[in-house]
Parts: sequence; structure tokens; C-alpha cells
Amino acid sequence: MSNEKEKIILTADRPTGRLHIGHYVGSLRNRVALQNTGEFDKIYVMVADAQALTDNFDNPEKVRKNVLEVALDYLAVGLDPSKTTIMVQSEIPELTEMTFYFMNLVTVARLERNPTVKAEIQQKGFGASIPAGFFTYPVSQTADITAFKATTVPVGEDQEPMLEQSREIVRSFNRIYHTDVLVEPEIYLSKNKASLRLPGTDGKAKMSKSIGNCIYLADTPETIHQKVMSMYTDPDHLKVSDPGKVEGNTVFTYLDAFSREEDFPEFLPEYGNLEELKDHYRRGGLGDVKVKKFLEKVLRKTLDPIRERREEYSRHIEDVYEILKAGTAEGRKAAGQTLFEMKDAMKINYFDDASFLEEFKAGLK
Repeated sequence: MSNEKEKIILTADRPTGRLHIGHYVGSLRNRVALQNTGEFDKIYVMVADAQALTDNFDNPEKVRKNVLEVALDYLAVGLDPSKTTIMVQSEIPELTEMTFYFMNLVTVARLERNPTVKAEIQQKGFGASIPAGFFTYPVSQTADITAFKATTVPVGEDQEPMLEQSREIVRSFNRIYHTDVLVEPEIYLSKNKASLRLPGTDGKAKMSKSIGNCIYLADTPETIHQKVMSMYTDPDHLKVSDPGKVEGNTVFTYLDAFSREEDFPEFLPEYGNLEELKDHYRRGGLGDVKVKKFLEKVLRKTLDPIRERREEYSRHIEDVYEILKAGTAEGRKAAGQTLFEMKDAMKINYFDDASFLEEFKAGLK
């Protein structure tokens, strides 16, 4: 049975810490917008704790304590459990079984060529000591996507190689087993280019929890102020009168991702829009502090309501727990149906297929 006519979203986050504004502009606000379009038949959002354990296997407590933190962030940004199924990966064992079967459909050489895998192995400094679970996580990610027959996966552009590997596995499975059980997923990228890879506050290429260059969704106004004021700008812009570079300037990258035209009359009325602000900075005569104060106000306009909702949900954490539990049960039901169809196509559903014994008996004659 195929769900080709249905439009289904699947996306996930690893619970290795609270979510930050890179997650927000990169995927979270897109998920909320897509959820509220009404265009999708089903939306699944997963707390990918099993995947997080592939490189935190010796520190499961780190993962455990962040499962509810991530759930709080989901609800705070506006994911609605009446429209979006929020679930925990490790509590859906069907995903593990699907991963096992998919392992036969991909070679070690193909995994080694995956640019995303190569980049993350280098970033984490594994060298030759790569945990097999981490090395093969494109396969488990394929199980996550295909279990729910997702047609759309909202992720950053750096994940495109992962999606292509998933499509390859889907095509191999459907071809080998003469079925259309599995659905090929398509990537959904943010239309705001600055949102595709938001740099860290220190100007590093990637916002990373381990480096500590993040602004978290749960940060207080005081913490946001401190982080914005210490943010990397143009190192050659030493005096207000100096011409400044906008390209590679983290403050302006964040303004590209967060500011809207209506922010200017509200917070910086002497400029009509962001391009006017950039032009003044390039000419010289505009100080970093003024731009940073504007950015702080822009960020707080978005983040203050999120933090307040998060605090409210925190006061009712038992309800959040029940939302996760109910969503996981719903997710397991969907994954179970897909696994049933897969095993039927693979002819390994021995106790659900009445013909299995009859065929064997016929062969004895």
C-alpha cells in the first residue's frame, strides 16, 4: 500500500542540548509555518535521541536530560501537538529493525563518499576510531524518514547529501523487492539564504553547542545582551568613521536572517530598511555598538515570546511529558505499518503470511 497522494513532513533534532537560534532560522520557524499552511496531511517531528547516542554513547545522561528540553523548545516556538506529532526516536523500535534491513542496501564505500558524513567525522575528530553507529547514521536517518513515508524533509542545505543517500536506498529497496512501499523524500530549504547556515556569535562557520557560540531560545534578555555585544563584526572597523565590511560580519548576517522592514520604524527610524543600514556601514560613520543594539532589539522581538511560552510550558512539564508519550505512540503505529509492508515485500513475514507454510509443504511433495 502506497501513500503517494499524501504530503508528509518528517524532521528531527538531536537532544544534545537546548535548541538555539541557528535551529530556529534553519528549520524550526519553517516547521511552524508549514504546520500552519494546512497543506500537509501529517507532520512528524522527532527527538532523535538514538542518533545522538552514536557519538554520546559514553554519556547517555547528556542525551537523557535534554529530551524534555528539546520538547520544550518545540512547543515554545509554536509546534502544535494537535497538528504535529512530536515523538522520541528510541521509543520506536521499528526504526532499528528498518535500519538493519537498509544496511544491506548501501556499501561502506558509498558511506565514505557522503560529504556530510566526512565533514562531521572531521569536526568531531574521530580519526580512524569512528563508531560504526555514527558512520552509518545516514542509513538510520533513512529509516526515520521512510518509516513515516515522508515526502518532505525541512533541513539545512548541508543535509542534501544525506537526503540523496536516502533516495538511493529507497530506489534500491523498491527495485529489489518489486514494490512501491517506500517514498522518495524531497528536501525543503529555507528561502532566506542567511538562514541556511547561521554562523556562531564568534564568526565561526557553524553555531555549535560545544564551542559555546550560540544564542539559545531559552536565553534571558541579560544573556542575549551580553552575547550580542560581544559578537564578531569587522576586525578592521576600528573607529566609527572607518568604512566597514558587511560580508562576513556576523551582526549583519543575523540581521539578514531576523530583521524585517517593520523593525526599522520601530527600533531605528532613521533608516528605511536593512540595505540603507548596510550602505551607511560600508561608507563609514556608523558604529558597531549602534548596529548591535538594533540587532538585540530585533532578536528580543522574536525570542522574548518564545522564552515566555517556554517558561509557561516548564511549569506544566507533566503535560509536556504526556504530549511526547502520546506522539510517540502515534509514531510507532505509523512506523509499524510501514515495517509490516516492508516485510511483506521482502517475504519475511512468516507468521503473517498464510502461504508460507503451504508453499513449504508443497515443496516436500
